Amino acid sequence: MSRVLIIDDDPSFCTLLRNFLKKNDYETQEAYSAKEGIRAVYDHSFDIVLIDYRLPDMDGLELLKNIKKRYLHLPVIIMTNYANIKTAVKAMQLGAFEYVTKPINPDEILLSMRDALDKKAPDTSSVAPQPKPSSPSPTLPFVQGVSPSSQEVKKHIELVAPTNISVIVLGESGTGKEYVSRLIHQKSQRSKKPFVAVDCGALSEELAASELFGHLKGSFTGALQDKEGQFQAANGGTLFLDEIGNLSYENQIKLLRAIQERTIRQVGSTKDIKVDVRLIVATNENLEKAAKDGHFREDLFHRLNEFQISVPPLRERVPDIPLFLDHFLQQSNQELNKNVSGFTSEVVEKLQAYSWPGNIRELKNVIRRAVLLTSEDTITSGVLPAEITSPATVSATSETLSIPNLNNPDLKAIQEKTEKALIEETLVKVRYNKTQAAKVLNIDRKTLYNKLKRYNLE
Repeated sequence: MSRVLIIDDDPSFCTLLRNFLKKNDYETQEAYSAKEGIRAVYDHSFDIVLIDYRLPDMDGLELLKNIKKRYLHLPVIIMTNYANIKTAVKAMQLGAFEYVTKPINPDEILLSMRDALDKKAPDTSSVAPQPKPSSPSPTLPFVQGVSPSSQEVKKHIELVAPTNISVIVLGESGTGKEYVSRLIHQKSQRSKKPFVAVDCGALSEELAASELFGHLKGSFTGALQDKEGQFQAANGGTLFLDEIGNLSYENQIKLLRAIQERTIRQVGSTKDIKVDVRLIVATNENLEKAAKDGHFREDLFHRLNEFQISVPPLRERVPDIPLFLDHFLQQSNQELNKNVSGFTSEVVEKLQAYSWPGNIRELKNVIRRAVLLTSEDTITSGVLPAEITSPATVSATSETLSIPNLNNPDLKAIQEKTEKALIEETLVKVRYNKTQAAKVLNIDRKTLYNKLKRYNLE
């Protein structure tokens, strides 16, 4: 049974939380001041600590620092009535596992605690003061943003997760659509069942049916044995279909039937197999427009479109960037066996000012590259890509892309013209190698082919 220390000066809140945790097989101890909490941490062994930010004798961040000096890998969750972005960022930088706002959602705090315990490093018993870690714990939590747009996404996840409603997750490439989908699954009643992710953009028209529904031996050339499809693999759980717009029209028909009838038929078989699967799909395209234009089945769109979650691009989540910086820094240190401690203020400013066309995926790659290149304790602007550090480069790129006159601010037209120009420029640079162009543009080949057709660039 995991032991939890609750440090909060509100006895009634402690009682409510203790009773809830007790029902979920946790052993708890309460402390009503920071001083009492520190003494409890030093005198007893705990698996996780929950700290109120506002305590009578010390704020939660100072208490967090005191605990981390001695128990570096002990998970700590900060709880507060006063949601503040700067405080949340600081808490995560000081080593807090999570920062949650009151009133506490019981299921949310329970999920955070379970995640923290799953990812906790094994050594939490040493009381000797330690310097900063040479490497972080083996598995690091994904960052939940603190910006208003990220909080809106979080609310939608909390709302839809407990249901069996199908969800369309919308967002640009690299914004974290699969993470949102996994979080919905983790917070659902299906969380103990499989979460199966399928990249529809990587499936050819011929193999998509086999991948989704399975096949029997000998049903087509190369079918050397029976194969279970992803619907069967996800039975009882959640099936996540990324880049759903890339499915062929014929496979869309089969998918619609599977959703409506809750049965699938393997390629080469005449028997139906019952399946119980919740469907979450993701796309960076406008499915509604594609349906109206005849490029996507309208009946399938309406069947999937029971709920939508739009994941904002990173340029609209600037307050989240410091959290991602710290997270990806730890990941990169671990992956590259380095011990870079942070960023200069100049670097943080430049990273927050950049537009991040590749979103979180691009940010992760930039930080990994910076950690690899830096030979100092902190990351400086010298190891950042030129497009981030040089305004002249950005300006020249804008001129190259021929952005339209903003006196006529048709955002959609501007985005399409800019996207078309960027694709053309990339194709020239890679000598029309479409595979290489897709890599440079950070999209899959199927998406690139669709855009080439859309803009008559084939």
